[in-house]
Amino acid sequence: MSAERNAGTGSPVSARRLSASAPWPIGSAQRRLLVLSCLPAILLGLSHSSDSLLTSEPLVTCANRSRGLGAPRPLLNASECRCTQWEYQLDTGLYQNIVTQWNLICNSSWKVHIAKFSLLVGLIIGYLVTGNLADWVGRQLVLVISVLFVLIFGLTVALSVNVTMFSTLRFFEGFSLAGLFLTLYVIRIEISQPNQRFMITMVANFIAIGGQLLTPGLAALCRNWQILQVIIICPFTFMIPYWCVFPESVRWLLATHQLQAAKDLLLDFAHKRRLELEDDVKEFLSELDKEPKLKPQKVLIIKLKSTRILWKHILVLCVTSLAGFGIHNCFAKSLMEHKGETLSNFYTHYYVMELIGILSCVVMCLLVGLIGRRGTLLVFTILTALASLLQLGLVNNLATYLQQPFSLVFSIVGLFSSHSMGNLSIFVCAELTPTVIRSGGLGLVMASAGFGQLTAPIMELHNQKGYFLHHIIFASCTVICIICILLLPESKGQNLPDSMEDGDNYPRHPLMPARRAEQPLLFNTELKRYSGLAPHLGPGQTEVVPTANGTSPT
Repeated sequence: MSAERNAGTGSPVSARRLSASAPWPIGSAQRRLLVLSCLPAILLGLSHSSDSLLTSEPLVTCANRSRGLGAPRPLLNASECRCTQWEYQLDTGLYQNIVTQWNLICNSSWKVHIAKFSLLVGLIIGYLVTGNLADWVGRQLVLVISVLFVLIFGLTVALSVNVTMFSTLRFFEGFSLAGLFLTLYVIRIEISQPNQRFMITMVANFIAIGGQLLTPGLAALCRNWQILQVIIICPFTFMIPYWCVFPESVRWLLATHQLQAAKDLLLDFAHKRRLELEDDVKEFLSELDKEPKLKPQKVLIIKLKSTRILWKHILVLCVTSLAGFGIHNCFAKSLMEHKGETLSNFYTHYYVMELIGILSCVVMCLLVGLIGRRGTLLVFTILTALASLLQLGLVNNLATYLQQPFSLVFSIVGLFSSHSMGNLSIFVCAELTPTVIRSGGLGLVMASAGFGQLTAPIMELHNQKGYFLHHIIFASCTVICIICILLLPESKGQNLPDSMEDGDNYPRHPLMPARRAEQPLLFNTELKRYSGLAPHLGPGQTEVVPTANGTSPT
């Protein structure tokens, strides 16, 4: 009866014990896998940041001198489109991109925004689909398939003959990149010790930022967008052997009751590397043989509707990531509105944004060590809300000479805090979501972040109409998130939940723990006595009542 109950509600007892203590992989094997899971972050950073270079709008001038536009500049109205031959000037380091190659200006300028949509929409759908696939067929298979698809579609993008082919292939490239990013993120979380999870994730983030810092220099060397695309995608070839290097997640195998597969994986790993299994692993294997044969129980994200609390946690984190990445675009646009020589330069603006991201990650690491994940997320959400509300309501009421400096300060503070708000929401979701649906839950939060990023090209397509309302909506969501974050549990130093039951029963401690237990004014026996519920005492019997100074008979 006990075995049946364990099978119905979660993992078997020995499987839960191994997942909690996480003795595998250990030592050099664990370090090797963690390093290999972090290195591709530089390629992912290059791929994501290249989109702004491939689709950037150039300065134009008419080659027909009789209808010349003078110095190169952006097109302002339709009357300036009466030209048969154009000359372009890109300030991104590239000599040619898709806009200049296919003349995507004037009546064809909307196609540039569709090309920008394609990668983000592919990422959003990819997070949703590959997240559920990784929970159903395993992390290893989805990882390798994603690598192969990135190579196929990424290289084919460079062979595009028109913008329609480019946008279609870019969609599938984004879909594949989403699967790769998500599975690597989950693998790092599941093979790390509780006190290492955040550090390893931040190392991968810094490596990704390093790739983004290299993108403009690489573009200046390549000069052509097709060569740049090939150079970014080709190094993914070195990830094909990951099929042999990365074993399936033992934690996922145990959580889904694939006990024999987990045992075979442990023994095969030890045999290939000629390792001597530790005592706790040997004890686990002996207990595993005694467990009843259970049918594998794989779970999809749809099972969230049957939980009491877990769905609320994921919903809060979805809204937080959506607001964080969405309002980040609002602050970035406000920063671009300062038309000084320094910020109007592409390289200056690009590296200022990256520098803000680096500083945000550094401060986030310090705060997480001091006040935990939930407290840090709350602090950055409050900063984001304050910066947004002050920029919307205060700047316009200041004197004219003060408006631009204050707007600039609020934009930088908002970029700084919203960056951490969005990234920390994703990390907290990875820790709170149980193993059986971790990829699916993480895919939901990442897709919400993608929707937030998608608002930027949507606003560009509508020529920034409705931007003020767009900013107000995300500012309101951020204020709501401040209240909702208080309902989240603190995951610092906690073991990862494995079953849906573990996720529902995740311990939630108060944000500010009490310094000491307070003495109640009335004890239970006194309450019963005053309420008339005390038992009737016979003659000669006395009732012992505990008090603050001890016990005394009544």
